[in-house]
Amino acid sequence: MFIAIAIIAFGVLIAVHELGHFIAAKLLGVRVNEFAIGMGPKILKKQGKETLYTLRLLPFGGFCAMEEDEEATDSRSFTAQSRWRRVIILAAGGAANFIAAFIIIVILFAGAQGFGGTTIVSLDDSFPNAGEQGLMVGDTIVSINGERLFYADDFHMFMNLAENRGDGVVDLVILRDGERITRNRFPLERREFETETGETVMRFGITFNSIEGTTWQRLRYSGYTAINYVRIIRVSLAELISGAFGVRDMHGAVGIIGEMGNIGQSAPTVRAGLGNIAYMTAFIGVNLAVMNLLPIPALDGGRILFLFISWVIEKITRRKLDPKYEGYIHTAAMVLLMGFMAFMLINDVLRIVGAGNGG
Repeated sequence: MFIAIAIIAFGVLIAVHELGHFIAAKLLGVRVNEFAIGMGPKILKKQGKETLYTLRLLPFGGFCAMEEDEEATDSRSFTAQSRWRRVIILAAGGAANFIAAFIIIVILFAGAQGFGGTTIVSLDDSFPNAGEQGLMVGDTIVSINGERLFYADDFHMFMNLAENRGDGVVDLVILRDGERITRNRFPLERREFETETGETVMRFGITFNSIEGTTWQRLRYSGYTAINYVRIIRVSLAELISGAFGVRDMHGAVGIIGEMGNIGQSAPTVRAGLGNIAYMTAFIGVNLAVMNLLPIPALDGGRILFLFISWVIEKITRRKLDPKYEGYIHTAAMVLLMGFMAFMLINDVLRIVGAGNGG
């Protein structure tokens, strides 16, 4: 059941992205020849006044086919529009994904009673390095390894990242009595602590303040979470570039849907499973927004970049740049992108087969 829900959620994300392009194009008077959800053979189709609406077999894509006219003789073609109009249309897909992610997060936290802050309200008795030269009750942790903290979730995320790197120490900036204090190479490790019931748990031994879940705070936390997803993506890309993890550790569409199904299935209740899938759907939505707006040919960000480059070239040379050259670059990049997607598909399948064989 959760796999089916994950497939639908993934398809909805694609639909939302293309719907953003579609709405912007329509509002700006651009003719849309086809609006498609999915890729491959058509399953359903309906001809509108000027747009063909189709549902296709494979739920891993979609497109908004706007009228293209390299000579720009058709005033309603995409290429005939001014640059700022084309930028709006191209950016609208990512904007739609981001807005949808924010709405999902707002719904998820609509009943939240409170959130963890970053001010220390207590330290376990056995907490090491407590005191003036370490951490004290009342300290606010401002950053870890240069990454700003806003909520307790940030603390745990960046501490987990430091642990994954094998570091036993972190660089902290704390706020104490209005003064910023730096604690470089500070030993802060997850250790065993005993709860009141006698259970042993792995914790850092720090309890943070609680922020009441008012309507304003829920909206603030939801907005911050959506924006923080962008930071997580930036950190992940930096980890990929640095070699902390490789391309084989990444997931394609099949792997993402599999992971969504797994987090749904592993939840203690169906409601919790649906919540987990919704949370991951929001994160993937922001991921789609960011990745599509990167200045890479064949992606929306690449097309926006070329609009700027062509404007600069035309200002310098006072000659209109032949759009076929941009087309060649985007086509070549699309071939490479499709090849990468095929590699990710194979990687996902091999990972699933390996897991099924106990490898």
